[in-house]
Amino acid sequence: MKSKFRIEGLDCANCANDLERIIQKLDGVESVNISFMTQKMILEYDEMRKDEIIQNVKKVIKKEEPDVEIQEA
Repeated sequence: MKSKFRIEGLDCANCANDLERIIQKLDGVESVNISFMTQKMILEYDEMRKDEIIQNVKKVIKKEEPDVEIQEA
């Protein structure tokens, strides 16, 4: 399944790349693309575990970039 998210508070393209690398390693995540320019994230994941995976993604983002907020678009 693929979901789109709006990202607010992301400071730089390197931050986006770092988050991408970490999120990609999460169990159940098939692919992730974070665009600093458009402030959007596209997440492809195991549909059966949607809530768990999105919760884990949010935890990673809060840990790595505490000022960043995401919400499903």
